[in-house]
Amino acid sequence: MFATDLNPETAAATARDITREGGKADGLLLDVTNEDNCDAVAQAVLGTDGRLDVLVNSAGIGHVGTMTTTTGADLDALYAVNVRGVFNVTKVFLPGMLTRRSGAIVNMASVGGTVGIPDRLAYCTTKFAVVGLTKSMALDHAPSGVRVNCVCPGRVETPFVAARLREYADPARAYQQMSSTQAVGRMGRPEEIAAAVLYLASDEAAFVTGSAFMIDGGWRG
Repeated sequence: MFATDLNPETAAATARDITREGGKADGLLLDVTNEDNCDAVAQAVLGTDGRLDVLVNSAGIGHVGTMTTTTGADLDALYAVNVRGVFNVTKVFLPGMLTRRSGAIVNMASVGGTVGIPDRLAYCTTKFAVVGLTKSMALDHAPSGVRVNCVCPGRVETPFVAARLREYADPARAYQQMSSTQAVGRMGRPEEIAAAVLYLASDEAAFVTGSAFMIDGGWRG
């Protein structure tokens, strides 16, 4: 198993957490916007284990803004990570899966990839793209035994959401508003999202492909 991150110290810390829980993992630096780095990571992974059975594309960034406040540079930055990043990493690992005629890919989308969210123009644009990319890949590669799904979380208690809150004039008020969006009246927990990813990656989900798996606390009802 490999844990990757733009920050190598974070990747190493995640690998240590996995090892502490009884698994075995190595940490690697990965910049999903850099094709050469993606290729180098693929060579390192395949050179060590010879194969990759499950790929989870979870890198992502966000932005608060409407059409009038979002710049082209803002949109390009989100697209480079949220969409092109999924493309770049999948591109270097998919061929091996197709050769073996087995594999599972899980992409991180969002409830914002299925419904519009105020002040999230760039984010929703890219997450809708992730859902479309997922469904297209699923149809293309189902005959070759490779399953492709994505998860669509609502708001989750993560550093990612904390960063978005800091973009508001009143973060505490924004937190309450975001929490109340979910029908259950709270944000999700990271382990709740991880459980869904684990299911989609497992053999128990052998009949699941092309799914945009909603984990939104009843946001959409």
